[in-house]
Amino acid sequence: MTLQDWTDLLCDELDVELDVDITQVLDLAREAAHAIERPAAPVTAFLVGYAAATRGRGAADVDSCAEVATLLIRRQGSDVIDDV
Repeated sequence: MTLQDWTDLLCDELDVELDVDITQVLDLAREAAHAIERPAAPVTAFLVGYAAATRGRGAADVDSCAEVATLLIRRQGSDVIDDV
């Protein structure tokens, strides 16, 4: 089973009608894991998804929430690097 197959199956089972941009989710998780700490990856992805769902559940909501998270990660990540 491919990651896309799994994502499609999970969306069907969860009754989610959203074309998931897997690359966006993985990029966001990677940035959180590297800039903050590894456990931040799944937590960040979950919170972005949750926030998008409360805002309207559309792809634009996911994009907007992912952008907010990415900017915060980059700001926090640079703070961590500056502190070293």
